[in-house]
Amino acid sequence: MSNATTDIVRAVCPGSFDPITRGHLDIIARAAAVFSEVFVAVGRNTTKNYMFDFNERMRLCVDAVADLPNVQVAPIEGLLVDFCSERHARVIVKGVRFGSDFDYELQMSQLNRQLSGVETVLLPAGSEFGTISSSLLREVAFNGADISPFVTAAVNRAVLAKVGR
Repeated sequence: MSNATTDIVRAVCPGSFDPITRGHLDIIARAAAVFSEVFVAVGRNTTKNYMFDFNERMRLCVDAVADLPNVQVAPIEGLLVDFCSERHARVIVKGVRFGSDFDYELQMSQLNRQLSGVETVLLPAGSEFGTISSSLLREVAFNGADISPFVTAAVNRAVLAKVGR
């Protein structure tokens, strides 16, 4: 039996974070309260049209998690399971908002476990941020509405600069 006081359990919170929202931060902070170390893995998806380029997304994520001492932001290249293996992370943490999120994440978790043995923990979104997504916030911002309640001040400034306000 292992000594729980010396065990380090690393987790990964992956995403494109375009932009990072308070919903993402809720999941990351809750993961940081449970796991010894948390890596926010910022990915690149060639099928997505991003508002922010990769370096901007990295900087906004670093700023957003600056007050969480056991959280690091890192770029992810390639497969998530390889990222986890390189960092000795045994758990992937994903937030789920709706049943459709669960259906998709269940398939991904089963595949990731078969590929590498890494487990997935699904956290239900908090009620205050459960219906927001980065894509929804981008659309709202492009149409002139205020998204400041859903993002950090730095993200809000960056979004306003992108939409020309």
